[in-house]
This record gives sequence, C-alpha cells and structure tokens, in this order.
Amino acid sequence: MKATGIVRRIDDLGRVVIPKEIRRTMRIREGDPLEIYTENDGEVIFKKYSPIGELSPFAAQYAEVLYHAAGVPVLICDRDHCVASAGIPKKEALDRRVSTQLEEIMESRRTHVTKAGDQRRFLAVEGVDRAAAVAIPIIAAGDVTGAVILMMPENGAIPGDTELKLIQVAASFLGKQMEE
Repeated sequence: MKATGIVRRIDDLGRVVIPKEIRRTMRIREGDPLEIYTENDGEVIFKKYSPIGELSPFAAQYAEVLYHAAGVPVLICDRDHCVASAGIPKKEALDRRVSTQLEEIMESRRTHVTKAGDQRRFLAVEGVDRAAAVAIPIIAAGDVTGAVILMMPENGAIPGDTELKLIQVAASFLGKQMEE
C-alpha cells in the first residue's frame, strides 16, 4: 500500500471525502461503486468495484465465441480496464487501461463504428496498437459498466451488419447478466 500523506476527518454523518487528485488518478467518478475491505490492524481499504470484473471468466468465454464467429479479435472492458480478450495475446491486452477515446464513447453511451475511408485510428486500449472497428457500451440497470470491442481485421475490411449485430447482442447479453 502506498501512503499519500493526505489526512481527512470523518464528518458527523460518518462520511469521508476522497481527495480530487486521488479520484482523478484512480478514475473514480461520482456514483462509482466502491468495495470496502477491512484488516485486523484497523486498515480500511476502498477498491473500485467492477461488475464486469466479477463476470470476467464468463466474459472471456463470450469473447472466445465472438472471436471464432466473427474471425476478428474481441476485447471486453469494464469502465477502466480490459477484462477479457480473444484473438490477441492475453498479456498484451488484459488489465490494460481503456483509452480516453473509449471512455468518451462509454460516457456518451454511443456506438462507434469505423467507416470506410475513416482516416483516424480508434485505439480502444492503451498499449494495444491494433485499431478498433466497433465499440458498444455495456449497459446494466441504466448504468454504463463497460464495452465490447471488435478489433479491425488484418485486411482492414470494414465490419458488416452481421458483425455489428453480434457485438450488439454481446453487449446486451452481458448487461442483462449483470442485472441478475
């Protein structure tokens, strides 16, 4: 554990403020769920809760199925990191931070589809140099919890309606799984 040197007092309602610098560094947004852990020596640890992270073994299986169906690498991310991948070596993608571009897509709740002739590359995850073709937010109980990303094929072909539908179904299905 790393000491920050910041001390905060608990107010009369039992609240403590997490400083803005720490929230920004740890990408903690208003309304984000936090898990609370305690240690016998009096430590209280707050950890960002990831509903998609809880489903990561299931998400990994779903990514594999999508990869085999579409023939193109697939990533599944929570709001901050890649939690499952198929078609790309796991050590290249897993636990990597999502890009600011993907964060913006998730925040706006919109689908990104690369169009023919699109000059700018959309990189979904930091450190993964392969561009994304489609990114669709995963929404559970009205909250954005992550995204399903279909990467660009090596031949640079633009994804068709079938691939788009596959990713839409994946995002909807994962969202429903988190609601149950």
